Amino acid sequence: MSAIFWKELADHFGSKRFIIFFALILIVAGGAVYLAGTGFAERPDATGPFVYLQLFTSSNGGLPSFLTFLSFFGPLIGVLLGFDAINGEFARGTVSRVLAQPIWRDSWINGKFLAGLAALGIVLSGIILIVVGLGIFALGFPPSGSELLRLLIFFAVGTVYLGFWLSLGILFSIVFRHAASSALASIAFWLVFTLLLFMAADLIANQVAPVSASSTAAAWAKNEQIRETVLRFSPVALFEEATSALLLPSYRGLGMVEILTRHQVPTNPLSIGQSMLIVWPQLVGLIGLTAVCFAISYVIFMRREIRST
Repeated sequence: MSAIFWKELADHFGSKRFIIFFALILIVAGGAVYLAGTGFAERPDATGPFVYLQLFTSSNGGLPSFLTFLSFFGPLIGVLLGFDAINGEFARGTVSRVLAQPIWRDSWINGKFLAGLAALGIVLSGIILIVVGLGIFALGFPPSGSELLRLLIFFAVGTVYLGFWLSLGILFSIVFRHAASSALASIAFWLVFTLLLFMAADLIANQVAPVSASSTAAAWAKNEQIRETVLRFSPVALFEEATSALLLPSYRGLGMVEILTRHQVPTNPLSIGQSMLIVWPQLVGLIGLTAVCFAISYVIFMRREIRST
């Protein structure tokens, strides 16, 4: 499997579309972080004790924050690496020749998935290190140990999140014979999870528990609870909830309850352990979605008949 892994990893980093898309994301994300840092320089009193974490969550100007940008456009990198991973080999007629060698089927698909996951991890770690480096250059002091640990956990969560989209792309690459079909299916799911499901959550919540300006706090809380329950089916929402607690130490995951009882909720930062207690259901959900999606791909591929051409 190691030979497949290194070969696929080299192919990923040598792909022109991968390099172009990575450069675009790096430029836009770097611009968002630069604007956030500029805002800190103009308003130093607005920064808190976790300045480096605010670089990832703050926005200034017309660009969204780095976290928002990653949750919305990051899936496209995973899809890009997976949508033609299998059917592209079938189209080139290389599957039968590769599997005719002493290479097991499971080693082949596992090597492809692990290589894609490693490429995504390297890309994400590179972007995070660049952001931290720009922060050191602009602010003049390094991040604290607590901030570095939170960023390390954020990197792990982000890699799992991008890995889900990679496994989804591989699944459609196995199900569909043509790369164009698998790409369209992957993009359709991306649009559903990033846009349509958020609109559907508001619609369902307002239909089940309608609220108005004169509604009670209990009615607003029920409406928000229904909305959050619907959004839990989206990996994008799970990722945003998990990373919000990691990059915003004062986040307590109370949603509408925190807004309605703001004067009763403490605002002191939580420890890393307490933040992990808040987000562990979301982390387990992301890991489970990734594992299930790849397991389905694995089973379908192992049962597929492959004929020599």
